[in-house]
Amino acid sequence: MNLKSRLDRILSLALILILALMVLNVLWQVFSRYILQTPSSFTDELSRYLMIWIGILGAAYVSGMNAHVRIDVFVSRLSIGMQKKIQLMVRLAIAFFSLVMLIIGGSRLVYISFILGQKSPALQIPLAYVYLVLPLSGCIIIIYKSLEHFNQKSN
Repeated sequence: MNLKSRLDRILSLALILILALMVLNVLWQVFSRYILQTPSSFTDELSRYLMIWIGILGAAYVSGMNAHVRIDVFVSRLSIGMQKKIQLMVRLAIAFFSLVMLIIGGSRLVYISFILGQKSPALQIPLAYVYLVLPLSGCIIIIYKSLEHFNQKSN
């Protein structure tokens, strides 16, 4: 099993687990609110944080599958050589964005949150754990784009 397949499997399992946790969390919220008549105080916040993780990790997964939104009307009319050059530029742009915004920016956000000791209101967990998904997803996207580049180069 190659690196991409392993990464795909790990990410898909993580996303399934997060989604299952989110469903259970919402079910508990509905049950506690309408059946027990005592709404849970942490479920809204936990759902929000799980949604953040599933959205950003999902974006990394979609990037690895090359299933992200793209408009290829103009590119498809170009020669094969030009299409490959544009694909390379797009891969580099995605990797650059991931490096600057997700890894560097996300790491700074995580660091500042740890230093300031920011905690979530209901769960009282460090917010840095919530923000940790940014540099993690950035690294995953860069790994995917690097693998894609080297696989295309070897073909």
